[in-house]
Amino acid sequence: MNTFFNLTIAILVVSSLTAGCRCGSDTSAPPRNSSSSSSSAEISDNPESKLLARGKLVYSNNCISCHNRDPKLPGSLGPEIFGSTSELLTARILRAEYPAGYTPKRQSHAMPALPHLAADIDALTAYLNKN
Repeated sequence: MNTFFNLTIAILVVSSLTAGCRCGSDTSAPPRNSSSSSSSAEISDNPESKLLARGKLVYSNNCISCHNRDPKLPGSLGPEIFGSTSELLTARILRAEYPAGYTPKRQSHAMPALPHLAADIDALTAYLNKN
């Protein structure tokens, strides 16, 4: 009886901990949001808002493990990247290189190429350059 009770509690704890996990999920999935449906309508009706929302989603799902959650601050491995140009993002994301004449903020060169994000460079650029 005691073993059954302990096993049941363990399953409940694991289930509750993993309920919000998005590990390995597609970055194209919409963010979980408890806001009203009018907010969703505003985003879908405004292309600029939609681009910013996409950029934030892609950044959150792909970049914050090395860069800070706040792109204006340095991260654990990567530097602050607020204000990055499309040219810099394209070079870093597609080829793991820097544009000609660019001086890196860090010398680690730890970032790998992430070519699966090619279609999201405009959205990332918009998000990283918003006021």
